[in-house]
Amino acid sequence: MNVKRTVTLGVVGGAVVVWLAAAATSPPRAIPAAVVARPTVVDQSGAALAAEIARLHERLRPTAAPDQTRDLFRYAARPSAQPFDPGPVVIAPEPLAVPAALLPFKLVGLAEDYTVTGVDRSAILSGLGDLFIVKEGDMVGTRYRVVTVAPDGVDLLDLAAETSLHIPLK
Repeated sequence: MNVKRTVTLGVVGGAVVVWLAAAATSPPRAIPAAVVARPTVVDQSGAALAAEIARLHERLRPTAAPDQTRDLFRYAARPSAQPFDPGPVVIAPEPLAVPAALLPFKLVGLAEDYTVTGVDRSAILSGLGDLFIVKEGDMVGTRYRVVTVAPDGVDLLDLAAETSLHIPLK
């Protein structure tokens, strides 16, 4: 019985080993032929985009220094116009020296505009609860007329009192 049991165990064991070996290996497979992929429209546009990006990157980092020399803080010279003729001189009454606390207006600023005929100045006045941007000859409210706008101040004519006021620029 020992021989019969040994042969049975050997045959069964051999069958199990063959069965496991067959399960562990696979049969050789055929290698498929190489497939050539055609570029799609998306791939072509992506390649064009990549080329454009590379061109722009090269443009951002130029290798040569620019040869333009321009002073950003100097403007071109103005063409010389005819000499400035101020016209007839209007003599205004001498302005009164009025303390700044009693002046009805405060000179906030001056603006200059260069024209062919010369400098055209505007005064920015604050008073009477309003802001006025005036030139020579303009009315300020109903009582005052601008006589002159000078670089240092403004002369107003008080129409009610027939007096002149000088408002200095501070």
